[in-house]
Amino acid sequence: MVDLGVVEGPVRDFAMPPVVEEQTRAWLATAEPERRAAVPRPSSTVMILRDRSDGGAGVEVFVLRRASSMPFAPGMVAFPGGGVDPRDADPDVPWAGPTPQAWARRLGTDEAVARELVGAAAREVFEECGVLLAGPSPEEVVADLTDRSWEVERLRVLGREQGFGELLTRLGLVLRSDLLSLRGHWTTPVCEPRRYDTRFFAARLPQGQRAANLTTEAERVAWARPGAVLVAQREGRELLLPPTQVMLEQLAAVEDLDSWLAGVPPVVRIQPWPVERDGALWMRCPAQVAGV
Repeated sequence: MVDLGVVEGPVRDFAMPPVVEEQTRAWLATAEPERRAAVPRPSSTVMILRDRSDGGAGVEVFVLRRASSMPFAPGMVAFPGGGVDPRDADPDVPWAGPTPQAWARRLGTDEAVARELVGAAAREVFEECGVLLAGPSPEEVVADLTDRSWEVERLRVLGREQGFGELLTRLGLVLRSDLLSLRGHWTTPVCEPRRYDTRFFAARLPQGQRAANLTTEAERVAWARPGAVLVAQREGRELLLPPTQVMLEQLAAVEDLDSWLAGVPPVVRIQPWPVERDGALWMRCPAQVAGV
């Protein structure tokens, strides 16, 4: 894993988002022995993908712009996801695809944490956009979630009235862990008061399902071409954190979605480090693991 304090070798600097500039300058101005860093919370993020709607080569990704009232990354473009819940590690969750032991090796964790991260990924996309990565068998996936009863079930999971695993068990479904592909691992810089240790997964939107804006954390959602979001960032119309930018850069190069999802790229942990250069603040990463 890459744990960045001093970055050696070639680096890549990302512009510091304006919303965190003040707190970052204050942190950098603090004497090192007095600096404090919050413990990062484990979390999972999922890039829901589909083939381009116009039939062209490449993909579209489901993105949301976080509400300006959010304490973390307000107003920024992101993917569905969030922190883990203790029940995500339930060993009784019906499971299909790579085993929790296999996921533990892929994620570089123990089995309990692997269950937690994969379970959180599936739960979060169900809660936030109504996408269910589960089916009645290891070869099937639920194709129609338009019945009102699914919204009732989603709200019960969201309100912690039932665990995601409890929902699957009661309805005779299995979590399709094979639909998830691990693509990145980023930790929030030490200068931020809210920190997350986030795994980035990708998944194709199941046939017959629709992604929707079902979260109060987003002011808008959209299916977007990755390159178009990057252009909007360069033109100052959208704000992106470094991991979102790097993930979009990778997605912009995808030509065949299924082949890309089947790949098993090396994944190392990246923790940007705040630096000041030419009077401006930047988040610094090693170039070889940050998309260069």
